[in-house]
Amino acid sequence: MSTTSRTRSQTRLSRSLGIALTPKAARYLEKRPYGPGQHGRTKRKSDSDYAVRLREKQRLRAQYGIREKQLTIAFKEARRQDGLTGENLVELLEMRLDALVLRAGFARTTAQARQMVVHRHILVDGKIVDRPSFRVKPGQLIHVKARSEAMEPFQVAAAGGHAEVLPNVPGYLEVELDKLQARLVRRPKRAEVPVTCEVQLVVEYYSGR
Repeated sequence: MSTTSRTRSQTRLSRSLGIALTPKAARYLEKRPYGPGQHGRTKRKSDSDYAVRLREKQRLRAQYGIREKQLTIAFKEARRQDGLTGENLVELLEMRLDALVLRAGFARTTAQARQMVVHRHILVDGKIVDRPSFRVKPGQLIHVKARSEAMEPFQVAAAGGHAEVLPNVPGYLEVELDKLQARLVRRPKRAEVPVTCEVQLVVEYYSGR
């Protein structure tokens, strides 16, 4: 899929779910705060409980850019842990390497963060990790490979070029942007994670299957 096609599909998905998945989609939503297609402006019929839960699950999936199977595995793990399953789920997803690369400000979008990881530009505690789903542990250091630091995307990031489109750095990350490094200091708490989602509806969706 070309970059233009991917951007268009992400914008369409953003309008469908009512959340901005990219900075470009955020600008679109400001101009067109309704769903895509010829019926986008018409008032949506009241959705069934299932449809509401499904859409919330799709919202969570889209914000992390993960496949259904990955979300299902994370949900099962969240359910086994102590505490509220929905909150556990978001906290586990937030410890993915690609999510933290984005939160640290190294990338502008989830897709760009994933690409940086897959193309072997990102290290964890000095070792290359090319799996976006890699679970970062508290205390671990995420940093850009020395040979990659001179590349334009990382130079833009180090200069704070994504600050206007990203949320503030959350409290569970310590970031030295000029050095292109970030440390996960503790497990994220759901309330701090900049993700739009009614997690209880996601729990109900999976529990009802």
